[in-house]
Amino acid sequence: MSILDNPAWAALNGPHQGLAEVHGRARRYPVDVSPFVGVPLGDDDGARADLRALVGPGGSLVMIGNGVAVPEDWTVDFSGDGVQLVATDRLGTAPFGDAVVLGDEDAEEMLDLTARTKPGPFLPRTHVMGTYLGVRREGRLVAMAGERLHPPGWTEISAVCTDPDFRGQGLGTRLVQAVGHGIRARGEIPMMHAAATNDSAIRLYRALGFEIRREVSFFAARAPAAEGALEYGT
Repeated sequence: MSILDNPAWAALNGPHQGLAEVHGRARRYPVDVSPFVGVPLGDDDGARADLRALVGPGGSLVMIGNGVAVPEDWTVDFSGDGVQLVATDRLGTAPFGDAVVLGDEDAEEMLDLTARTKPGPFLPRTHVMGTYLGVRREGRLVAMAGERLHPPGWTEISAVCTDPDFRGQGLGTRLVQAVGHGIRARGEIPMMHAAATNDSAIRLYRALGFEIRREVSFFAARAPAAEGALEYGT
């Protein structure tokens, strides 16, 4: 399981390497796909310099993990505690007949749903990271879940969200089980991340058959602007 200690780095060097933008030892997803970047764990000045060059002046990033350090002169815009969960044998998975595969033609609706429900970062092309399933009611997208980070042998279930008008119907549960079914069909293991403060989600995922593997940190940081450039608002 140690590969999960640095999941974005593992994904960008593995199954998602076709999406990776690379400079030296730093990796990132295209800016319209995901804000996550990956660098090796540890105090590595070379990797930090690569990250600075990759992101560029004023560029931003999001990281998951402990033991990954950003350059000291960067601005940390957000930091928070979370948990990493992995599926156990208790997780029951099954296809969901009401679910449809979402793609490019659904991107605007996916962005609208995630903007209203706030499941975590979701950008115009996040759906290219894996399979996303959705449920429609009278043609309207009301629930979804999909695959995000993809370390070798593992796939993260993410963007689990339901329109407030349709909560309480078990759609999120059925979608997690359906996405998990597809992951297991590839011979991989489902995993997830959740904010430590999201007690209801953590209770649900544990009840479904996930267990907390470890606590993690989340943070968003921004590189300094180019020398002589005006900062926003000045």
